[in-house]
Amino acid sequence: MDQKYRKTVALCLLIFTGIITVQAQDATEIVRRADEKMRGESSQAEFTMEIIRPTWERSISMKAWSLGMDYSLILVTAPARDEGTAYLKRGNEIWNWLPDINRTIKMPPSMMSQSWMGSDFSNNDLVEESSIVTDYNHTLVGDSTLSGYEAYKIEMIPKPQAPVVWGKVVSFITKDEYLQLRTEFYDEDMELIKVMEGSEIKEIGGRTIPTMMEMIPLDKEGHKTVLHYRDIDFNIDISENYFSIRNMKRVQ
Repeated sequence: MDQKYRKTVALCLLIFTGIITVQAQDATEIVRRADEKMRGESSQAEFTMEIIRPTWERSISMKAWSLGMDYSLILVTAPARDEGTAYLKRGNEIWNWLPDINRTIKMPPSMMSQSWMGSDFSNNDLVEESSIVTDYNHTLVGDSTLSGYEAYKIEMIPKPQAPVVWGKVVSFITKDEYLQLRTEFYDEDMELIKVMEGSEIKEIGGRTIPTMMEMIPLDKEGHKTVLHYRDIDFNIDISENYFSIRNMKRVQ
């Protein structure tokens, strides 16, 4: 192998690895922008959750406050039988306030994978211990069109030791507004388990975002949970002290 040939091979490898690095950085930046758009540094929201089953439906109205990824507080405002029930998240721990029996319960780790309020979201979804930005390696694997929007298709593989229950997540993010319109969740055997879809895109809280999110488990025909956001304020003035067990019992 002459020196000229070796230089050519080295240059090709440099260009090739450089392209991979740039694509990885671009994919991570796309995910970071999409995450920031829906989350903000803090927020206050009002929404309704519809739990839909083949033979019945249930609607629950709530208020929610959040600060970063570590703090959130959710208050049930309707129906009357559940009014005042609250959920507090601090770090990776969750407390539940049940006003009808005047009792606070700290959820044990064994309950984290169970359904939250009978919906298709789990207590783990509520904790959101993992970050789609920092706990995954991102790869831009193609383009797609969803509901008329041009979108990036990004594959996310959990990093070693990351607190992630999924084997792979695939997210479809629009190219113009960085909106997450579809997210696919795969188990460790790479079987597609559930899908979350965003729709009813409109301006709310000064941002253009999907205001309806559907979580659909693929192994349960006729089951899904739908979130309808009625109002959201982003980057509100709120401190860590707001997210206390004492405040969980009296928040309105």
